Amino acid sequence: MTSPRDDDRFDWHAAERDLTDSTAGPDAEVVDLDDARARRAPRPRPPAGGTHFDMPLDETAQTGGMLVDPPPAAPNGRRSIIPSGWSGWQNIKHSARQAAELAAYRAGFHAVRAPWYATQGAFWATVGAFRLTGRQLRWWWVAEQTGLRQAAADANDPAMWHKLHREVKATRAWRGLVLTAEAVTLAVGAPIAWATAPWWALAAGAGTAVAYLAHVGRPDDRPIITPATVAGRFRRVNPDIILRAYYAAGLGHPDKPHQRVEFGSTMARDVSGTGSQVSIDLPYGKTFDDAVKARGSIASGLDVAVSQVFITRDPSSHRRHTLWVADRDPLAVGAGRTPLLRCKPTDIWQPAPFGLDERGNKVAVDLMWNSILIGAQPRQGKTFAARSLALYAALDPYVKLTVLDGGGKPDWRKFSLVADRYAFGLAMTRDGDPAEIVLEALREIKADVQDRYERLSKLPVDVCPEGKLTREIARDPKYGMPVRAVFLDEFQEYFDLGEISKEIASLLVYLVKVAPAAGVMFVDATQRPSGVGGGQVATQFISFRDNHQVRFSLRTGSWNVSDLVLGAGANSEGYDSSTLLPSYKGVGILRGASDATPTVRTYLADADDAEKILLAARKLREQAGTLTGMAAGEDIARVSRDVLADVRSVIERGETGAQWEEIAARLAARLPEAYADVTAESISAQVRAFGVPSVDVKRSGRALKGAKADAIDAAIARRKAA
Repeated sequence: MTSPRDDDRFDWHAAERDLTDSTAGPDAEVVDLDDARARRAPRPRPPAGGTHFDMPLDETAQTGGMLVDPPPAAPNGRRSIIPSGWSGWQNIKHSARQAAELAAYRAGFHAVRAPWYATQGAFWATVGAFRLTGRQLRWWWVAEQTGLRQAAADANDPAMWHKLHREVKATRAWRGLVLTAEAVTLAVGAPIAWATAPWWALAAGAGTAVAYLAHVGRPDDRPIITPATVAGRFRRVNPDIILRAYYAAGLGHPDKPHQRVEFGSTMARDVSGTGSQVSIDLPYGKTFDDAVKARGSIASGLDVAVSQVFITRDPSSHRRHTLWVADRDPLAVGAGRTPLLRCKPTDIWQPAPFGLDERGNKVAVDLMWNSILIGAQPRQGKTFAARSLALYAALDPYVKLTVLDGGGKPDWRKFSLVADRYAFGLAMTRDGDPAEIVLEALREIKADVQDRYERLSKLPVDVCPEGKLTREIARDPKYGMPVRAVFLDEFQEYFDLGEISKEIASLLVYLVKVAPAAGVMFVDATQRPSGVGGGQVATQFISFRDNHQVRFSLRTGSWNVSDLVLGAGANSEGYDSSTLLPSYKGVGILRGASDATPTVRTYLADADDAEKILLAARKLREQAGTLTGMAAGEDIARVSRDVLADVRSVIERGETGAQWEEIAARLAARLPEAYADVTAESISAQVRAFGVPSVDVKRSGRALKGAKADAIDAAIARRKAA
């Protein structure tokens, strides 16, 4: 993972302006907790945007917030006289524009609902008039003293009862005069005001009276005016709450020396305003792995969902980690549409935009020099994730694409607009047998890779300084070495095709190990990371799967399967894609792209988006003159060869047979255009498919498996007779 870099071909900032509308959270400064507390006055009530820990949480939270302990703006403890939002002409204009937009929105919101507000106000004002009358009467009657007089009577205390009775009579007489004065004032003043006061004064008075009576009459949980905006509320975690959670999880003990949990930093809101974070030092002997295993217990102690708790390793100590508690589930909100919808040219030498991490930071993936494995259960967004990287590669007109989809889904079909080679599904099409197309494509890529290594080694140092492909070489047509990107979806299907799978598996293992360093990258997706079949092909499947540098795992069925995708040891480090919720679509754990291992919400590009991007990509290739292969309408169907006749032709006169290794070597030497990449295993499989047995053939004192000339002749005769 890398941070996206702006260049002359892809403008991240422009993409954000076009596709998103977000505001950044306030900057935060971390200060020493003890010093801040010493300077701090008694704790004020929580500001807008925060609640006490015991308050219920909102369904959604907004960005913003502040440090748990507000720091001073300067070391001397003084805050800025002018807030940063109103300091400088640019900030003033921005703040004024935001304030005006918010005011206009609120005005429109309430204007639409004004008739309903008036209806509710009139109803609750009527209720309020009766309720206010009842309050006045209870006030006059001194109803609260009834209990005292009854208590005196029950205690057989006549003196106290008479004293209370005299007091209540006097109070009622005085309060009765007050109520009489109120009634007379209302009865006399109302007609006079109606006759003499201007209309605006009458309207203001009536409005005030109705508003007050409606306030008195409405229930406390039924506000008449609905807020146009809702301030986000987040759970304010503090040191005591964190200690409670860690001790409840068994990660220490508060009463035992050397078993106390300590803090390595001040607890603060992170700069994105979406959560709180703090560095935790576990007791000696406790490890990061212990904290990862106790993540659910920590979440319970914090009284939040486990999906809101993130524990990150600290490289300075194995007992130290960073705890980040999100205000809400950060993975439940999608990353939005892909910035590739701008349809501008991209550069494969720059990282590809992939999505957002749990804190809303942009995540990009380097495609160059890498092979990427994507695994997940069905319908979790695996194909969309792989396709988003393919769309990025397609928008670079100098990248030669090969798209092979073993599942035959509609998701990849539009890549026929730009792909040099493509095959969809396993059923025969007018383009040929997909399995044969895959085999031919892999053979051609292997030959190209081998040729590249030879030619790069012969280039002068000033052209190829490190003996590696450079951007200049890749984009110069005279060298003929463009960057190539191969995308395989549901690649497990190619390991389960019978005899042909042996050669396909062998080619894939070779290419995933060797090709990326030659500028041929692989992005491979599967829903069966555990493997298929048995024997040599199954072994090669495992080798192919385990030789990917970058891994992205969306939701899997168990931690074992998660480890197969993310690599051995991922679970022990706290990365388990089986814990992702089924509702998370396009969310997965990215490992190996950088030192960090974020949980990524991938950008969305649906079928319509993909078609729009691919149409633009085709135009770019047509303009650059780089549209080749099947996308350009070239016929690359495999030339049909008579395998039996070819094998028989390389068995010399006087030989009764030949070993498979000899046959493969002779075919590659005599017919390189068809058998340059043939192996002993693959030619054996092809010949045995015609009923030729594999038997021991002696050569130089060694007996190895091969084919007899008589058996081949018999197979040719049988075929002719049929």
